[in-house]
Amino acid sequence: MGLPLPVFDFHAHLPYTGEDLWGSWAKNFSARFGKEKLKVWDLKNKEAQKKWWLTYSFPFPDEPQPSPAECVQRYEEEIIRYGLLGICFVTGGGNETLGRLLKPFPRLYGFAHHDPYSPEAPQELKRAVQELGMVGYKILAPALEKKIDHPDLDPLWETCAELKIPVLIHFGPLGGEAGITYTENINPLVLHDVAKGFPSIPFVVPHFGCGYLRELLHLMWACDNVYVDTSGNNEWRRYIWPEPTLKELFRLFYELFGAKRIIFGTDSSHFPRGWVYKYFEEQFRAAVEAGIPDEGLKDIFAQNALRLLKINL
Repeated sequence: MGLPLPVFDFHAHLPYTGEDLWGSWAKNFSARFGKEKLKVWDLKNKEAQKKWWLTYSFPFPDEPQPSPAECVQRYEEEIIRYGLLGICFVTGGGNETLGRLLKPFPRLYGFAHHDPYSPEAPQELKRAVQELGMVGYKILAPALEKKIDHPDLDPLWETCAELKIPVLIHFGPLGGEAGITYTENINPLVLHDVAKGFPSIPFVVPHFGCGYLRELLHLMWACDNVYVDTSGNNEWRRYIWPEPTLKELFRLFYELFGAKRIIFGTDSSHFPRGWVYKYFEEQFRAAVEAGIPDEGLKDIFAQNALRLLKINL
């Protein structure tokens, strides 16, 4: 299946089994709400996801999902099917697992994604990048036990700067319906002092800010090392008024910050859905309709990601 331009997907998730989806983050939610309430939230979230899959005409995920090794192989086949330049997985069962699984596949890339507040976090990040081949670092800010601008994380940021890697940080709600919508790290503006203090680190905020549109625009205005990624269904748009269209989002970020700070992603994950062509199709149409010229489209849908990840094709 031919795509209208070269495409690199900056934001996907490798399905994996045998480990809690949130990994080390789950302990923070359990401590805050209790395990039983967390189970109730998880059930409600699954029901909400079913409605969303039906709305998008997506097939329900296979249960159980294929093994992580099989998922990697199937994503390699997705690259061939669509003619993609590559896919980057921002999570995938932990650093060791993801690094091992991706090693035989040069067009599949991965981010380290371990608890930034663990005492060994900087050393583990070095190991993940230098030994396991990870190309960036992923953080779920609302799941952290302390604020993301706490000075305790300065050694971690210094390590990111030393390694010259991008840092992808999710802000905004976690999960679907009945998910988490309030923590001290829910708002991307909490990153302001960190981004100011470490200007050489490219910080990427996904999903157009995931409901915190004005706050992300302010952050990007103040810090030119902050980028936006376009991944997901961006359903958060339904919860603000007036509801922005994808076309309006692309136009707004392009007019304010130019094409080089916008990075395409899909948030692809489970099978049999696989790589979400529908999200690419919606986003590409929106970007074209927003009046972004061809060179800008090439930046958004491939070149910006390749540049930040230091991938030479």
